[in-house]
Amino acid sequence: MSLRMVKTLVGLCALALLGGCATPKTVDYSAFKQSRPKTILVLPPLNESPDVKATYSLLSQVTYPLAEAGYYVMPIALVDETFKQNGLNTPGDIHQVSPAKLQEIFGADAALYITVKEYGTSYMLITSETAVTASARLVDLRTGAALWTGTARASSEEGNNANAGGLVGMLITAAVKQVINSSTDAGHPIAGVASQRLLSAGQPAGLLYGPRSPKYGSD
Repeated sequence: MSLRMVKTLVGLCALALLGGCATPKTVDYSAFKQSRPKTILVLPPLNESPDVKATYSLLSQVTYPLAEAGYYVMPIALVDETFKQNGLNTPGDIHQVSPAKLQEIFGADAALYITVKEYGTSYMLITSETAVTASARLVDLRTGAALWTGTARASSEEGNNANAGGLVGMLITAAVKQVINSSTDAGHPIAGVASQRLLSAGQPAGLLYGPRSPKYGSD
């Protein structure tokens, strides 16, 4: 291989990395496969965004992908009421409860700790974006060991052509979006997409299939 070809390949690799085509994340599933949790307790997500709706918007949508992945999820309403009855009213307080205590109260195999890092709409002159970013950590309640971690983001601007319609069209689109988003919780459906990306099984670096899935043990 000539020196010129080597330099070309190096340059292409550098461009690929800069473009986001980095090596996929590798995950050590050894602890997960040894634990093989059947029931999952989802804790109210911590909210690092300025939107107070983020915690319960995401919480209301995480059960579906977990159930589809093959896990039994402790009923969200029952869990929430149990925490309140024990004087735990904020996600920050709940996340401080020891895994052993959570296991004693709920009898679940594992707990899912979620943090919302971004939620809501940001406005600019000619556009606006509604985005949700969340990270999650699955912990074995019997041992306290971390079994899996992941992060996902979803945005209303995915696949949009910013130049469509010219400058006037972009300004009108941004104005319409601002009116709609300010009168509704525009982040809620985006949170649903982020939840699916974060917690669906069978994807690279994703959760393993649970015992209620026909694909259990195939990953």
